[in-house]
Amino acid sequence: MWCKQCNLETNETHCPVCGSETVDDIPVEIYWCESCRIPLIHFSTAADRGVCPICGNKTRYLATDLRPVFPEERLLLAVLLEKEPSSLMNRTVWAANSRYYIDGNSLSIPAKTFATADTDIIVKTVNDYSHEIDYSFFLNNMDLFIRANQHRLAYLKDEAYVFVRKAASKYKEENIVISFSGGKDSTVTADIVIKALSNPNLVHIFGNTTLEFPSTIEYAARYRDSHPLAIFQVAKNDEQIFYDVCEDIGPPARMMRWCCSMFKTGPITRVINSMYRNQQILTFYGIRKSESVSRSKYNRIEDNAESVKIQQQTVASPIFFWKDIDIWLYLLAEDIDFNSAYRLGYDRVGCWCCPNNNQRAQFLSRIYMPEQSKKWREFLIDFAKKIGKPDPDVYVDSGKWKARQGGNGLASAGDVKIRFTNCTTEDHAKIYRLARPFDDELIGMFVPFGRVAPELGKKLLRETIILDVRANVPILSIQPFNQDGFDYAVKVRTMNVANHEDLQRMVGYQIKKFNACRKCLKCESICRQGAISIVGDNYYIEPEKCVHCKMCMTAKYLDGGCMMDKYLRTK
Repeated sequence: MWCKQCNLETNETHCPVCGSETVDDIPVEIYWCESCRIPLIHFSTAADRGVCPICGNKTRYLATDLRPVFPEERLLLAVLLEKEPSSLMNRTVWAANSRYYIDGNSLSIPAKTFATADTDIIVKTVNDYSHEIDYSFFLNNMDLFIRANQHRLAYLKDEAYVFVRKAASKYKEENIVISFSGGKDSTVTADIVIKALSNPNLVHIFGNTTLEFPSTIEYAARYRDSHPLAIFQVAKNDEQIFYDVCEDIGPPARMMRWCCSMFKTGPITRVINSMYRNQQILTFYGIRKSESVSRSKYNRIEDNAESVKIQQQTVASPIFFWKDIDIWLYLLAEDIDFNSAYRLGYDRVGCWCCPNNNQRAQFLSRIYMPEQSKKWREFLIDFAKKIGKPDPDVYVDSGKWKARQGGNGLASAGDVKIRFTNCTTEDHAKIYRLARPFDDELIGMFVPFGRVAPELGKKLLRETIILDVRANVPILSIQPFNQDGFDYAVKVRTMNVANHEDLQRMVGYQIKKFNACRKCLKCESICRQGAISIVGDNYYIEPEKCVHCKMCMTAKYLDGGCMMDKYLRTK
């Protein structure tokens, strides 16, 4: 534990000096030993942080975080810098983003270098010299790195094991899940949880987004083979094709990553529902605070409904405070197999075409995934033309497509606009435009409001009444309607409620879902009871499971009432 005010390390939950609450996150610094040619990880409060534990020589501050550069990336780096291809094999090379540290000396490579590099020539040169990749020096240097950081490794393991056991103590063994992505963080998390609980039989859920690196699929298969006792479930959306969805609602962007819900969270929710129904589970995730600003705001154990994407789970993060260099120290010291994409130079291995990828990651994909990269760029350029960009090539290559917001230029954007007129013959009634004919699916959208009672409505008008589940009085009347200017319409009247506008606002959310649903699966993830499902092309709410909590119709949990509102809204 650490007191931020006093910059003091302590075992207490409150500082013995100032009395303020302490935190688990003790900051670390990375020093460099010139003699041993290795980085050293020290707590910033450590008195001996300027001395190498191997040779005893003084060290110097180097960086806040690092990752090792494997021989495959060293060859690529030498070719990119137009050096002798084997020139970096017997030198120490570490990196942080696009800054490299060669024998402890910093070298920053501008993003423009990666963007303008002639990848055809680089690929040919790398292939011609691939036989010169040599691991001898690298492995010896890593052995020394591990020896020098033994105390840090012991601390990380002890602290993480205690955290896992404490978090898991409140759950049945069968209700503990490991979220497995095929990346380094989830690999380390899985190893820690299995060892801490001495249980090789734990459930693993691998979210195959269909946009994984080939090496991720290969690694997931290797992991499965090497952990034969684990229950290994694969969550995959086989109903949607990524490019088809991009054509309809546009490619994902930094602030509009619809792909996460549709191709990851949603399919994982379905696996969880099939295994646990409405039981609450504990999921161990490989989330780290240092990865992004948004993740730095998470709690190490998170069950807040606004923060957890899948409401049925509590999320625990054993490596929450770890740095990149800690992850690699653990992987190398424990001799754990990992995704080979990291050997090529990727520092993250999520979706290969993610809008959050930087120029260096895009460069690597042009090197190692040339056909997929070409296809994706061509799609983006066609999309830019479709929405009226005057300079589509520049729009794509400069990365401006990643900043796209809303559905400007898309025909589908009209589906999220709630269009209605007030009824002139009845109070508290609105006539809503529908994008398609009135049917039973629309009636099903009203299950969260209360009991659906078609038998109480006027049959000639095809009216359906919704009863409040507590008071058993009518609160909504729904009926198909003909309205000038609308091809299809529904009239919804509210009654016996204190606030008619609040109720009509939630009605509008359900109308929006009916008009705009693209099977993003977000609603399935929100429902704790597993009552919501997308069956074929239909949105279905199971009345027997629905507890009328209205989370699926509350902007607090679902902004705009429908995920598509965010992705298709126009100014």
